[in-house]
Amino acid sequence: MKTHFIAIGGSAMHNLAIALKDKGYQVTGSDDAIFEPSKSRLEKKGLLPQEMGWFPEKITSDIDAVILGMHAHQDNPELARAKELGLKIYSYPEFLYEQSKNKTRVVIAGSHGKTTITSMILHVLNFHQKEVDFMVGAQLEGFDCMVKLTQDNDFMVLEGDEYLSSPIDLRSKFLLYQPNIALMSGIAWDHINVFKTFDDYIDQFRKFVASITAGGVLVYNEEDPEVVKVVENAENYFRKIPYKTPEYEISNGKVYLKTEMGDIPLSVFGAHNLLNMEGARHICRQLGIMDEDFYDAIMSFKGASKRLEKVEREDKGTLYKDFAHAPSKVKAAVKAFREQFKNEKKYGFLELHTYSSLNPAFLEQYDHAMDGLEEAIVFYSEDALKIKRMEPISPEFIKEKFKNENLKVFTNAEDLHAYWNTLDKTNGAYLMMSSGNFGGLDLTK
Repeated sequence: MKTHFIAIGGSAMHNLAIALKDKGYQVTGSDDAIFEPSKSRLEKKGLLPQEMGWFPEKITSDIDAVILGMHAHQDNPELARAKELGLKIYSYPEFLYEQSKNKTRVVIAGSHGKTTITSMILHVLNFHQKEVDFMVGAQLEGFDCMVKLTQDNDFMVLEGDEYLSSPIDLRSKFLLYQPNIALMSGIAWDHINVFKTFDDYIDQFRKFVASITAGGVLVYNEEDPEVVKVVENAENYFRKIPYKTPEYEISNGKVYLKTEMGDIPLSVFGAHNLLNMEGARHICRQLGIMDEDFYDAIMSFKGASKRLEKVEREDKGTLYKDFAHAPSKVKAAVKAFREQFKNEKKYGFLELHTYSSLNPAFLEQYDHAMDGLEEAIVFYSEDALKIKRMEPISPEFIKEKFKNENLKVFTNAEDLHAYWNTLDKTNGAYLMMSSGNFGGLDLTK
């Protein structure tokens, strides 16, 4: 099968391209910019475009499938050529469904926790050498590529994202998967640039639950009232399995899960991670993994990339980075950090740089998000606001919305870096929350 990727360099797209190459497909692609690690991975597989840009001449009538990434625009010249030739154009999730429609599809959804839960499930399955196809949005230890597609595997585990499928398909990605087994971890308003009201956002999850196949299974977080409402109001037939935060304790800086089989030592921390783990356990049960085997495997799980991930510093200081940027994720990460490092001076840094996080109306959601930290710092770039064509935001406005008078606010990277350099990183515990890089800050030094 001959496939062509428009915007092959995306974090999800390049993994799918590699998976198809490994499956024996003929793969080509284009992009106008490709960054690491996508660039090196594509180059290693012989898939890196020879030059950057869009080339309609690459689109020929013998292509079986064109896969369109979100990075491309509706007026993309390669897309126009594909339409002109009448080629089959897929969004990323639509193509994944085509690859898995004869398998049992397991879809992990939720505003927060879905990457970690999917990673936990894959870690356990890999530990017990149970082969499944999969797609997950973060790099996981022990896996070269975060998409796997085969002819033979019976199950496919998919991280289900509620964001849009492609520039020409404005449905949420997870609505295309039609799960046989699903999990919903939580609902907290996100992607405000697309879903203008909270109800519009919740509606995506209502549709997701409605898309579960007849007689399927939904594992859901019973501690989240919005999730419970969606599940209780669902009209289609499926089996409902609730889960909640399990009992645990922290002793000498180590987290222990309290189970019928005794205390299980863990390599991750935070109540939200324990809640995620409980959801993963219930899904693994559906895949034939008994609790004893689940616990045996989960002890060695160290976390998904950038999810409370420990950074190895030259000075051996205690520093963790987290992808947290949405309010619910920030609050969960800060709560976990406060609990884990009770006796340390705690520094929390948050970078605001997504459309949602810089929207004045959405900033209300961050109230008290940084409370309980001895030093709380928020960084956003005034230049980024200009590039996004958004109105200026004052540091005083940020403090007001976070309801934290002691908040330090930086609006340019130079000032932030200067402050960072004054801190003794061997004294205290540092939590760095961003889906960016704090204006190029090197966290290892």
